[in-house]
Amino acid sequence: MATVKKRGKSYSVVYTYLNEVGEKKQKWETYKTKKEADKRRVEIEGTMANGTFISPNNQTVEDFLKDFVSLYGEKKWGISMYDSSTGLIRNYIVPIIGQVPIQAFNARTVDVFVQKLQKTKPVHCKWRKAATSYLTPASIEKIIKLLRCAFQQAVRWELIGKNPFDDPILPKTRYKPRDIWDADMIRKALDACKDNQLYVAMNLAFACSLRVGEILGLTWNNVHIEDEDIAADNAWIFIDKELERAHIDTIERLGERDDILKVFDPIMSASNKTRLVLKRPKTDSSVRRIWLPKTLAYILREWKNVQEAQKRFLGEEYQDFDLVVALENGRPSDNRNIEKSFSKLREAAGLPRVCFHSLRHSSTTYKLKLNHGDLKATQGDTGHAQVDMITKIYAHILDEDRKVNAQKFESAFYSVTDLRTVTPPPEKENPGIDIAQLIDGLQKSPELANTLLTVLQAQKSANLN
Repeated sequence: MATVKKRGKSYSVVYTYLNEVGEKKQKWETYKTKKEADKRRVEIEGTMANGTFISPNNQTVEDFLKDFVSLYGEKKWGISMYDSSTGLIRNYIVPIIGQVPIQAFNARTVDVFVQKLQKTKPVHCKWRKAATSYLTPASIEKIIKLLRCAFQQAVRWELIGKNPFDDPILPKTRYKPRDIWDADMIRKALDACKDNQLYVAMNLAFACSLRVGEILGLTWNNVHIEDEDIAADNAWIFIDKELERAHIDTIERLGERDDILKVFDPIMSASNKTRLVLKRPKTDSSVRRIWLPKTLAYILREWKNVQEAQKRFLGEEYQDFDLVVALENGRPSDNRNIEKSFSKLREAAGLPRVCFHSLRHSSTTYKLKLNHGDLKATQGDTGHAQVDMITKIYAHILDEDRKVNAQKFESAFYSVTDLRTVTPPPEKENPGIDIAQLIDGLQKSPELANTLLTVLQAQKSANLN
């Protein structure tokens, strides 16, 4: 049971509970008014009676998130998700709310935290400077999504009663149409490309809707370009790996998991804090078969011949990892190499400024136009986990197809039966002029007779002239 005791100008709710190790503890909670204290007393007694009472604890957000990352993140997250999530915790969560007890959070304190995030400057990373002065709404949304997941585990672990991050007030995220190249621009870029490695990578990105990590992780054993396959329009590739760069400490923590296939040794310095890693995709939908256009199949065949010649030339110096897109010595190519080469090509060709990843968006856009918005077929190539991810990103393309739907509806339905045309009622036959009735009307209305006389005289005068 809980009791309310007055202490000076405040009121305390006093109750006894068992802590996590079964020890009896007494807790005093202080409130400004008796009404607040009575409300808390009723809440405590109710949860104790129905078995949902949460024992008080002073665990801070920082300590809790350490447990969360260890018990949840290391089991559930892939390498990139682990790196990004621990980065958000380190840079934006712990500095602001790290010392706040998790049981002190409610809807109001979450909204206050969101406001602080809106006034927080982004942390610069080594390879890229922030493009905005303060955290973007999209970045804030990622932070809150992470905390929502974390505090849901706190509910599951019976550390808190409910999740305060379930329904926060977030700044509105405005999704801008992505800047992409159209098909003519991509043709121009490919015509200007002299880098064989980049040429192959660009064709794979555009024709197959691949992510750069999937391109760099593609191996020849998953490329099927035999003569009979090409002749039957059945040439295809199988995506079941991707190449990523990850921090060494992340690799060490996650290294025992079976999704990490190979960790490549560094080229230059062993003191480098990151490594290239060949790993399985993070979602089942990313594992997929993609059929190739014939031209791309022939491009890949020619590229394989070039690689084989390079192997013979370098001999033992060639490090064969069976990678389709690799450096001249066979080692994996970092995505930074692809971006650097792509940037040079873009400037040389005089094309709009986009990143290499935009080719994947160009591909998705082009395919949606070709198949008139067939989301499932497009999703099969892109590997998106959910169809609605395509509808959010490429809504403008789908809207164009909806316009086509209206045009098709017009041709198929309204052109056959034009419902806008209303047939007027048939005209009655002219019975002729009743002279007697006309004379009677003129005699009864002198004004009408004078008007008629004036009109007749005007017409006569016009005819004489």
